[in-house]
Amino acid sequence: MNVTPDISKQVVPCWSCHGPLQAGSAFCSTCNAVQPPAGVDHFVRLGMAVDFDVDISALDGIYFELQRTLHPDRFATSTAKEKAYSQAQATAINDAYETIKDPLKRADYIINIKGVNVMPDGCNLVNDPSILMEAMEVREKLAAAENISDVDAVANQAREEMKDIVAGISLAFRGDDIEGACQLTTRLKYLTKLLDEVRQRRTQVV
Repeated sequence: MNVTPDISKQVVPCWSCHGPLQAGSAFCSTCNAVQPPAGVDHFVRLGMAVDFDVDISALDGIYFELQRTLHPDRFATSTAKEKAYSQAQATAINDAYETIKDPLKRADYIINIKGVNVMPDGCNLVNDPSILMEAMEVREKLAAAENISDVDAVANQAREEMKDIVAGISLAFRGDDIEGACQLTTRLKYLTKLLDEVRQRRTQVV
């Protein structure tokens, strides 16, 4: 994942009136013309601080308000350029929302923002023995499951561990422990994939 450097503090001209506006603004404060999406990070795009601990209700409110203001119906009589910009803005906002709302995607994204100088190769921990061993043991339990109850037991254990991992990722970010957050995020990826495998396994047992 490549995260574009934050340019949100730059002042750029409006394409319509050429007045100054902050990079990342969806609308010009002078003429109210919708702007093309700028190369800002997802948090800036939604007007939020870069933080793993997100108030999902507040995030939902921000997202739905932005989508309302950028709905195509509002630009039915606008120029072709504004219609195109509004659609591009809506798409960028949707991508930001989907990334920030999901704990795994959010953790990955923040690591790429904060860890650029700490872990230039990202979360390259696939060879971590403890993570590989854990993944192997859980998959063995799933393969040995003989009925739906056994499969559900594996899934429930995975979900509980995922809750603990998310809490651990939060603590790691608060302590600016990017490597720790990265390791926990890698575990979260394995368990998320495991739940996909659980759904497949459920169709194979009686």
